Amino acid sequence: MAWWRRGTGVRLRLWMVVNLTALTVLCYLVTTAVTHQASGDQSADAATVGSTASRHAAKPTPPVIPTMSQLLNPTGIYYGVATPSAPWSGAEVAKVAEETGARPSMTEYFVKWTDNYDPAAVAAAYRHGTVPVLSWEPWQSQDTRSGAKSTLTFDTDQPKYRLARIADGAFDPYIQRFARAVAAAKMPVVLRFAHEMNGTWYPWSEQLNGNRPGDYVKAWRHVHDLFVKAGATNVIWVWSPNIVRPTPKVKLAPLYPGDAYVDWVGLVGYGNEDTAQATFGPTLRQLCAITHKPIVITETGAVPALKTRWITNFFHWLPSNPDIIGFIWFERDRASGGTADWRFDATAASLRAFRAGVAADRTRLVPPTTTAPLP
Repeated sequence: MAWWRRGTGVRLRLWMVVNLTALTVLCYLVTTAVTHQASGDQSADAATVGSTASRHAAKPTPPVIPTMSQLLNPTGIYYGVATPSAPWSGAEVAKVAEETGARPSMTEYFVKWTDNYDPAAVAAAYRHGTVPVLSWEPWQSQDTRSGAKSTLTFDTDQPKYRLARIADGAFDPYIQRFARAVAAAKMPVVLRFAHEMNGTWYPWSEQLNGNRPGDYVKAWRHVHDLFVKAGATNVIWVWSPNIVRPTPKVKLAPLYPGDAYVDWVGLVGYGNEDTAQATFGPTLRQLCAITHKPIVITETGAVPALKTRWITNFFHWLPSNPDIIGFIWFERDRASGGTADWRFDATAASLRAFRAGVAADRTRLVPPTTTAPLP
């Protein structure tokens, strides 16, 4: 009995140890499985969140792109601005909208012939609800109008960019590359090529840089034809002379490429008179004798001394000219690339005048291409 009791005690203790060990192992396995499951669930949740976040990561809002027909046949008046950081800055467009009480429907910016076509710039304009007006300048200027502090040097002696060289094909590789990129992007763009050709401050003037009479039209038609061959049918061509005040002896008719090569007539004019009619009237008379194409005032503003009065008169004058389908205000001063302070918000009085003018014309203004929040 003693032996049996001793053996039974040993076997009992051994059985208890085995059971305790098995229980410990089982608890460990269960705990590990639960922990792993929880960890796995958290990892899966994290992966799901990460995947969702990546799907909703900061992708630019797709711009709303109107058709060429919609752009060429507006339901009212285009209201545009040329701001220092156009077309990239949504903040500048938002500021103009807040100050004036209406969102602009056009944005103008400048591209020299040392730069390639950038579809992201056009997309940015549309994303802000504005139609891009690309002023394409065949020269290499010292223009730094892309920043808040910019300067503009008018270097008219640039033989490389003579009109005859453009017409004879010296720049064809560049023009063709530009045109193909425009065609590939498919987004409509308003192209203001070689503007203010009747002036004496750009190297594409026929009076400067070794150019001759007739060279401008030849160059324009050659560039236009290369775009057609590249399939760039998403271009609205704007022929944009300056008002005739600075160069009254230069006639516009010999500089006009022809209705087959032009969609809109642009007009550059800054108020240095008491009325808008005095500023634009003499030039409009010449234009109406040349063509009946729609007119867009592609740059305008007013000198500081007359700014408030001229702005008020401009908005009273505009409805009396049904051929004018839009205007673009040059919202720059000398520090941002203007030859003077042309800004409508230069003073509190000029801003009030501009805001009142926009409000009076609000029902006639073309709405922005999108009503989405400005990025």
